[in-house]
Amino acid sequence: MLKFAIKNLLSRSVRSFLCLMGLTIAIAGMVGLFSIAGGLEKTVSQTFGKISGILAMQPGAPIPLFSRIPRDWGTEIKEVPGVSIVNPEIWSRVNLIEGKPVISPPRFLFGTDLPTRLELKHGIYREAIYEGRFLTLEDRGTLNTVISQQIAEQHHKQIGDQIEVNGQTMDIVGLYETGSILLDVAIILDIKVVREITRFDSESVSCFYIEQSGEVANDKLVQEIKDRFRGRELASWQPSSLALASSSNTNILKDVMTAIDETLKGNPRDKDLTDKKAEAHISKPKIADLKTGKTDSDSAESALEVRSASDWGERLDTFTADLDIFLGLMTGIGVLIAMLSIINTMLMSVMERVVDFGILKANGWSNRDVMLLITAESSLLGVLGGVLGGILGLIAIAGVNWKFASQVHLYASPGLLLFGVVFSTLLGVLGGLYPAIWTTRMTPIDAIRRG
Repeated sequence: MLKFAIKNLLSRSVRSFLCLMGLTIAIAGMVGLFSIAGGLEKTVSQTFGKISGILAMQPGAPIPLFSRIPRDWGTEIKEVPGVSIVNPEIWSRVNLIEGKPVISPPRFLFGTDLPTRLELKHGIYREAIYEGRFLTLEDRGTLNTVISQQIAEQHHKQIGDQIEVNGQTMDIVGLYETGSILLDVAIILDIKVVREITRFDSESVSCFYIEQSGEVANDKLVQEIKDRFRGRELASWQPSSLALASSSNTNILKDVMTAIDETLKGNPRDKDLTDKKAEAHISKPKIADLKTGKTDSDSAESALEVRSASDWGERLDTFTADLDIFLGLMTGIGVLIAMLSIINTMLMSVMERVVDFGILKANGWSNRDVMLLITAESSLLGVLGGVLGGILGLIAIAGVNWKFASQVHLYASPGLLLFGVVFSTLLGVLGGLYPAIWTTRMTPIDAIRRG
């Protein structure tokens, strides 16, 4: 049966080849698209797998770059049981390197407090040094810097060279490589130097990197730090696009966005009413809830967002799940076209061989045998399409990863490749069912007469 099916496909080689190519491209596209989510998930999991500490930053800020929190809060965090080291950090976007604008991939100035950074038991960048040295206490107040291998290779720099960043000439004392495109983007300096270069608010930092002592469970420590700052006043991060609405030419937009924001938050627009509520709040004592025993401040939101590696992983799972839905819809178009191609190819093949099937049935072939033959042909197309599609997808992924090594990382897992082959085979089987059923409805005499 299998040999017969292969001969039938080879007898119409051009049509079979075009159908096979259509299915191959569809499966390759599916592998390529889903490798985006796979690469993102693998990159982030590898990145945060190297981070053992937790991060405290402004509520709502997606990354430390957009976060602003009071500098003196670090002292209070250090007092929380279970906290070992609190390292203040400042992050700022790099606009110019060697006089050239930096667009993609992005680069960042990373200012870290050297005394506390050197006390960390596990320093990501310090442990990733492969040439030169990490910053020491003697580098405080200097323009000595440690940069990633990617940045060094991009600008043809090595240890001892100078690099101009945002108009400042810095001396390279060390090169690091973590292997993560999310981490290999930093130009590391003393926090005071970055504060001066970027004119960062002297009373603020971007975030605090917190290393645990190990005496308190991670989840419990995160909750205790949040509780410590519950009820404090610190504005949640807002997208920068809303900040543009403060100009005189965008008052209408500003009013609209303010109205929407206040409506969602339940804040009154009436100033008098606001003042009265404020006065009532000031004069009203904090009364504990009779059932829970908690005061108003206990139920308030924390002014700090504290995230551990597992928190980032959960956020990523939610994002990739949504991304998979979008990629699945895009892939569905190509898959539908491929399936229609299989149905068309098999239907044309069946119609051309109506007499052959009539003769076979007259010589003792059952409807089941005919269906098996047609299904075998379409299944062969499906299997070959899945295998070739997987191979083509892997080649494309390797090319993209090589060409844009510092910008993206695609990853097709063995499970994704196996799914591609199985899915393609099912498409082949389903594509051959209709022509097979259509053929079995004819009697041998009807089939011969049609011929």
